[in-house]
Amino acid sequence: MSLPSERGPQNRYYPLAMQSLTRLEAGMAIPFGGDKVAVVSDELAASFHKGDRLVVVQDTGALLHIPRDVWDIATGAVARAADAFSRMGSVTDEQINTFYNEFAARLEDDVTFAPIAQANTADVASARERGRTTTRLVLSDSMRAGMVEGLRLWAGMDATRNQVIESISHDGWRVDQVRSGLGVIGFVFEGRPNVFADATGVLRAGNTVVFRIGSDALGTAEAIVQHALDPAIAASGLPDGAVALVASASRAAGWAMFSDPRLSLAVARGSGAAVSQLGAVARQNGTPVSLHGTGGAWIVAANDADADAFESAVYNSLDRKVCNTLNTCAIVAGRADELVPRFLAGLDRAAAARGVNAKLHVAKGDESFVPAEWWDPVPIARAEGNVVEPKTELISGDDLGVEWEWEDSPEVTLVIVPDAAAAVAAFNEQSPKFAASLISDSAQAHEDFFNAIDSPFVGNGMTRWVDGQFALNRPELGLSNWQFGRLFGRGGVLSGDSAYTVRTRATQDDPEVGRWPQ
Repeated sequence: MSLPSERGPQNRYYPLAMQSLTRLEAGMAIPFGGDKVAVVSDELAASFHKGDRLVVVQDTGALLHIPRDVWDIATGAVARAADAFSRMGSVTDEQINTFYNEFAARLEDDVTFAPIAQANTADVASARERGRTTTRLVLSDSMRAGMVEGLRLWAGMDATRNQVIESISHDGWRVDQVRSGLGVIGFVFEGRPNVFADATGVLRAGNTVVFRIGSDALGTAEAIVQHALDPAIAASGLPDGAVALVASASRAAGWAMFSDPRLSLAVARGSGAAVSQLGAVARQNGTPVSLHGTGGAWIVAANDADADAFESAVYNSLDRKVCNTLNTCAIVAGRADELVPRFLAGLDRAAAARGVNAKLHVAKGDESFVPAEWWDPVPIARAEGNVVEPKTELISGDDLGVEWEWEDSPEVTLVIVPDAAAAVAAFNEQSPKFAASLISDSAQAHEDFFNAIDSPFVGNGMTRWVDGQFALNRPELGLSNWQFGRLFGRGGVLSGDSAYTVRTRATQDDPEVGRWPQ
């Protein structure tokens, strides 16, 4: 079936490659993946209008509808950032430092921050009314302080733009490898207001940034732009658009932004399915991606695990739900009778610290290790409020990698394994290959664990250390798991100074240098 289109000059149809899509028809077959078709639904056909865009995800056949106004908002923001990047070469490092300091000062000032706090309160209230999670949405005092700290870290960091990283000398000339700005970095973030401080880190390396934040936090984002970010850009003399917000609550804005070939790198953070889809959109448009989707850390308790250290690792990995929160705990069978109670104690202690009950999932076959009282119904704090449900439920041994997106009640999976090697095998097969920790007193066991486990982040205690600012003193733009393969040429922490390209410059001292045959 041909695609509906407009007729060209002289009442002829253009060739298929030049037709403009003006409408969709219910039941229309849309090819994807080379040998498959997706079918247009009644709803999609009714909502699609002239000027809208249709993105066909070649991996899955998903048909993504981008309304014309959303497309214009997203690509307009990219255009501003692209224009700003063309002028970043004339910006001094001192101007970039000034921007960070000005931005930090405005966030720190109570008068300037008041309308931002007011907007965040409204966002949180709206999200709660709709039964949405607000764990990452609240712009708390600690989050505010972290934003300020991160911006000042960038201001105090050595500049790396135009840094010569290698020089090769020849007779009469030399070649320098030079770090340079990569271009426009596009971000799609979940609803965490502190992403502004994270995202602007790419300016340190000479890039510009355009981003979309989750709809729950859009009001907060717009207030930060109006009262802190844009004034800081103006005060520093950075080009307008160096940091551009896609001011749209529509998910389609992310699809539109990642469809824009002017992006040099696409970064997506959030839930697994949405992030995978965004990454597919960017990749099929030729844009490299850094995906931070499914998370959830694993702790493995070995035969020689110290019980106190193990319980502390569990407790300190559950202070709140983020990507590096403990999700799956594997305990070797030889120590299960002793260590399961310590695991439950750590889990209960973390729940008590939050004033809630814990939620446990146990792999089928391991239920005998959990006391009877842990199976009783209790209130579990969900996004929509307290829900009475069993404190413990069974889970298939094939679902150990399921990430629990909890609100207030810490939610964890427990599995008993024959040995640490079996836990590593389960991690490598089922997890998103993110963060893993081994509790053991054996240096050799830790060496074997590091060599065998397919994870970019490996530790020997709590899992919550996986954070660019906490661990590396660099505000992170995203943490990448290895669910889609190991990363080429960089670590799993994407930071502002790690988004760069390498240019090659030749300097000829001898004008007679040539390559004529001798």
